[in-house]
Amino acid sequence: MTIVGFLAGVVLYAMLAVMTVRRHAAGDRIALATAALGLAWNSVALVIYGLQDLGLAAPLPRAWPWIVALAFCALGFLPAVVVHSAVQSTGRKKGGGALVSLAYGLSAVAGALQLIAAGRGEALPSRAALMTTSIGFSILIVLLAIFARREPGWRRALSAVALAAFAVMALHLSQHTSGTESWPTELLGHHASLPLALVILYQDYRFAFADLFLKRALTLVAVLGITVALYRIVIAPHVTIDPPLLATMLGLWVATALAYPWLRRIIYGGVDRVILRRADYTRVRAEVAACISALDTEAQILDAACEILRLALTARQVTWSTDESLVRVPTTEEPAYGIEVEGLAAGRRLLSDDLAMLEAVALLVARRIDAVRVTRERYGRDLREREILQLATEAQLTALRAQLNPHFLFNALTTIGYLMEAAPQRALQTLFRLTGLLRAVLKRSDGELGTLADELEIIRSYLGVEAARFEERLSVTIDIPADLSPVPLPPLILQPLVENAIKHGITPQKEGGRLVLAARRDVATMVITILDTGAGVTAADLAQRRARGIGLSNVEARLAHYYGDAASVTVRSAPGVGTTVEVRVPIEHAGAAARAS
Repeated sequence: MTIVGFLAGVVLYAMLAVMTVRRHAAGDRIALATAALGLAWNSVALVIYGLQDLGLAAPLPRAWPWIVALAFCALGFLPAVVVHSAVQSTGRKKGGGALVSLAYGLSAVAGALQLIAAGRGEALPSRAALMTTSIGFSILIVLLAIFARREPGWRRALSAVALAAFAVMALHLSQHTSGTESWPTELLGHHASLPLALVILYQDYRFAFADLFLKRALTLVAVLGITVALYRIVIAPHVTIDPPLLATMLGLWVATALAYPWLRRIIYGGVDRVILRRADYTRVRAEVAACISALDTEAQILDAACEILRLALTARQVTWSTDESLVRVPTTEEPAYGIEVEGLAAGRRLLSDDLAMLEAVALLVARRIDAVRVTRERYGRDLREREILQLATEAQLTALRAQLNPHFLFNALTTIGYLMEAAPQRALQTLFRLTGLLRAVLKRSDGELGTLADELEIIRSYLGVEAARFEERLSVTIDIPADLSPVPLPPLILQPLVENAIKHGITPQKEGGRLVLAARRDVATMVITILDTGAGVTAADLAQRRARGIGLSNVEARLAHYYGDAASVTVRSAPGVGTTVEVRVPIEHAGAAARAS
């Protein structure tokens, strides 16, 4: 139990050190100090108490008093470092420095008492040092709770400090003498530092902890438990074995059990290569994947895979067809294919490993065929979009092209065409929204003033069509006060800005984004904000787009025509953040412009 506990502590604190260095380029000094102190304590304790329990050495604390004292010093500084980390995580400076200084001072006093005891030849750990640490950090935990109680995450920080202090306080429970303690007392006294490492790893590196340590640790615990149980049930009632020999024997049993997967791979590989003369099937799968990745037709993909399989299986021929075959190629859509193997050399038969390899290759081929089909479908869709573009050009939709982006119309028609097959009801709803949008756009000439409510009608119809295309990738929030709805506004001032936000901001984002349209009154000015959480651009790219863009330039020119210098358009953008466009229109001037028109 002692050896396993300290060995687990060494592994956990070493893992914490590695994870800290990987997360931070230069390493988090406090986290690294925590890992180093815990590693030092568990490493020295493993030598001291582990060999003592095996009966392989005299009690090492008397032989190595200074090393033992330094190990207890390392354990004593562990709660001080955790206090430092907890105070730093709160972000508060006032009072935090005093708590950190007090924590390090307590650990330093306890460490000095340990070294004094070692110099005098007294038993270690020093009871005075343990009392100093236990009482001091008990008071310090209360002070820390008062200091950080209003800060976010203070419970987590306080629990880490409590666990670190408990690692020192629990030393009171142990007599540090082999064979005189029950296993619960030994577990608490010697291994109380383990919960701290477990909590830090679980909170900060949960997935790495579970994948790299927890799986292996649980396997080791299971093997140890089965080994000890079998020994106690089968052997112990009949045979008495010397403790060092028993520990060695159990250790060899556990090592053999843990080495079984490695031995199995070596033996299986040797039998496959030497006796069965099989090819390396892992390499065969990699070769198939690399070969078919550059091919663009289904026949080429199947031919290439069959040729590689023929050589790997030493078969007379490996063919493919659309009929029922030995191995099915599980493509998503029809037609489906199958692979047939004929004429194996030297009387060979297909065994389970051969069939597993064939099924793995068939799955690789199926995924590649699916990818080729998707690419072909996208190409066909692009061709259809070009045809729609040409038809629109031939029909000379001059009025619509002058006011509405044709690219949006083509995307809308393509979306409707797709929904007619997949969801007819949604296709009909989208068609009605598109009809309403076109009617709203065409019912007024460019010289007529509308209202903010009229502009919202156009925008809602436009967003309804876009929602059918983007589905859950587009989130829209509209916040327009009712008292601003009648404010006069030139037509199609906001729709091009909303369209730009979706086209240039949200469309390039694979996960989509959020669009916010809001308006507010600022004294005698109406401020309209169009915000998107899309890709965003740098200041230089934004300047280039404004210089060569058409939609934004037209909006600015029309605002200048109606309001002169009293209206403005401001654009802010940042990569990875999004773009915000702010339109300011003077309400009084808007009313005058409406009367003038």
